[in-house]
Amino acid sequence: MLETERIKKLNGESEAKGEYVLYWVQASQRAESNQALQLAINRANELGLPVVTYFGLTDDFPEGNLRHYTFMIEGLRETKETLANRGIALLIGQEEPPEGVVNLAAEASLVVVDRGYLRIQRRWRREVADSIEVPLIQVEGDVVVPVEVTSEKEEYAARTIRPKINDKLEKFSNPPSDTDPDISSTDYDFSFEEIELDEILKGLDIDRTVKPVRSYTGGTKEAKRLLDEFIKDKLDNYEEMSNDPTKDSLSHMSPYLHFGQISPIYVASRIMDTESPGVDEYLEQLVVRRELSMNFVYYNQSYDEFPSFLPDWAMETLMDHRNDSREYIYSRDEFESAETHDPYWNAAQKEMNLTGKTHGYMRMYWGKKILEWTPDPETGYEITLYLNNKYELDGRDPNGFTGVAWCYGKHDRAWKEREIFGKVRYMNAAGLERKFDAEKYVEKISALETETEEPYDG
Repeated sequence: MLETERIKKLNGESEAKGEYVLYWVQASQRAESNQALQLAINRANELGLPVVTYFGLTDDFPEGNLRHYTFMIEGLRETKETLANRGIALLIGQEEPPEGVVNLAAEASLVVVDRGYLRIQRRWRREVADSIEVPLIQVEGDVVVPVEVTSEKEEYAARTIRPKINDKLEKFSNPPSDTDPDISSTDYDFSFEEIELDEILKGLDIDRTVKPVRSYTGGTKEAKRLLDEFIKDKLDNYEEMSNDPTKDSLSHMSPYLHFGQISPIYVASRIMDTESPGVDEYLEQLVVRRELSMNFVYYNQSYDEFPSFLPDWAMETLMDHRNDSREYIYSRDEFESAETHDPYWNAAQKEMNLTGKTHGYMRMYWGKKILEWTPDPETGYEITLYLNNKYELDGRDPNGFTGVAWCYGKHDRAWKEREIFGKVRYMNAAGLERKFDAEKYVEKISALETETEEPYDG
């Protein structure tokens, strides 16, 4: 069953007598456990029409590069095949998504779209809503609890949003039933210039300096395999081991959630079906922390404009200490090439470069040290966000923007005042060494670097 709170009509148009129901795939790039897709199928069956899905692949999505596009296309290739097996055509065009949707909507009875929270995603939906003559229905399926159901305002921290989410978690943690359309669209003759996914990467005008990773393969099947492995072998020890980067104790869901290749509702339901002692801590990360980030970027349109998104105390303390002397100052190139004095920090940067995903605890340390080793907070923030968005598979999304903002005091409280950081939370190498075997982490990344075909070059 689809909860009505997930569904929102984005314009005032009425359904037309069309040839199909169109689902515009954007954030939810998957063929199963997809609320928007299921709404399109349900309505199509009621109207006696096929379902057609569309994805617009633009090569100028902000900060997208070869690494990101390769992972995304791996997932889209699988999604296209799975949809075809369900009798649903996926049309992929190399164009600005609103352009393709508007053209296909001319023959549709209505258009369904998933939900995104970034400015560009919201702008695309407004453009389509204003340009088509049939309804545009938005279905929110990439959070467990819909953002506006959780809260009607920007929340201050995890502690303020946690009870609001947990009160509603059970109601919204049921994946939809995946029913198929009654009428297939796979043989429909579309007047549409479709692209071949196997060829598209060659022609994209994108940054090719950041190479694809071998650590992760895109697609729902791989995401589900990793989830099964996590539940079987790691969940029981998650609370104890998740902050130790020398252990492989994480679920590795973040790249797949970023591209919508797996549903967070599906993941949450699988976790909640276990009796593992790790359930609460994992749901804290998957639901509370992740959906705090959606709340942030949705209600604060300055989410990437430093320092305006910070709470007053953090902004004031950083400005008070912005001229404090620094023992070390590095340029963006030096950071990017992992050329600092700190072997722990260098290992975190190398992990990011090599795998596209830095361990969460090390990513916090990594961001804190950039603040400490740059001339001022503004420069630190710019470099932190640049590196995070360039190298991380899960960068450039609400979690990415929020994680970087946290390093500068967002969603945190004031701590003991010190140089450079002021009252913003501080992290140091000694803290790493108390928490886990930091030298072993360096050795782990060094071994990983040796295993790669090409030496690390930043």
